[in-house]
Amino acid sequence: MKHTGVWIDKDKAHIVKIDNGKESFSTIQSEIEHFKTKGGSGQRFKSGPQDVIKDSKYLEREKHQLKQYFQNIVEDIKDTDALVIFGPAGTNEKFKKELDKNYNALKIKVKDVVKTDSMTNNQIIAWVRDYFKLN
Repeated sequence: MKHTGVWIDKDKAHIVKIDNGKESFSTIQSEIEHFKTKGGSGQRFKSGPQDVIKDSKYLEREKHQLKQYFQNIVEDIKDTDALVIFGPAGTNEKFKKELDKNYNALKIKVKDVVKTDSMTNNQIIAWVRDYFKLN
């Protein structure tokens, strides 16, 4: 049985695969741009609607970049038997929603979505091994 753990945030996804006791570890980098929004401090007048248009462009672009990022991860994990998704922030939940919406074969293999802190590579591997109770 092939067990897979995906630690995911907006910058990268670390994928741990355990197949018959053999572990493999890989990383997929996202190409999501980090957009900076203008702050209101120090400005006498707020720009108003122009900022909203810019923000919606950025959000739309980020949505497409996230979709591509998730697609790259799915390509790497599509042959798993059991999947756990974990990581900080909300990217793990977004990934789960994407699986629910567009990847029926994988969504039934998701065992859990867990919020965790940032981890080292060794901690990620140990966490997945412990989650599936593999030694």
